[in-house]
Amino acid sequence: MDGDTIDLTDGSIVRLVQIDTPELGSSECYSRRAAAVLTQLIPRGSGVALEADPRLDQVDRYGRLLRYVRRGPLNVNLELVRRGAATVWFYGGARGRYADALLRAERAARSERRGLWGACPGTPFDPLRPATTGPFGRPGGGGAAGDKDCSDFATQAAAQAHFESRGGPARYPDHLDGDHDGVACESLP
Repeated sequence: MDGDTIDLTDGSIVRLVQIDTPELGSSECYSRRAAAVLTQLIPRGSGVALEADPRLDQVDRYGRLLRYVRRGPLNVNLELVRRGAATVWFYGGARGRYADALLRAERAARSERRGLWGACPGTPFDPLRPATTGPFGRPGGGGAAGDKDCSDFATQAAAQAHFESRGGPARYPDHLDGDHDGVACESLP
């Protein structure tokens, strides 16, 4: 469904617990890429195992199951944070069984500027605040309205044209040049 929520074939909706990603369908930086990373980790039709955490709520106010999701031995929640596709979020300050591992993974992703940490300059590190309350481009956060990330473009040339039309590195309002070398979306074809 987005970068931190999956829809199961039995009709259940699962919100991956202890993490948060930018909201898909918004202008928040890295929202489409975060959803794409989740889809890579759990392709449509994949079998998954759900792991409840007795330290945390089991269902959220929308009726979604709150779970760690595993695909084989892979903890998908943790892998999203390792890749920089998600931030750590301890809803209400509650720390689940993987809290320390999640925090270590986020620190490493930030220091190596993986994922959103390189693509979305100014993303704050605050495990007590959801990513979707501002830092990815919503009002009240550090981004600019209309932010784009590389998943908004089919080719590097299109991303570069947009980047340059917005002022390039000098007046760059979007998040296309994570390494600040003047070349947008270098991983695109």
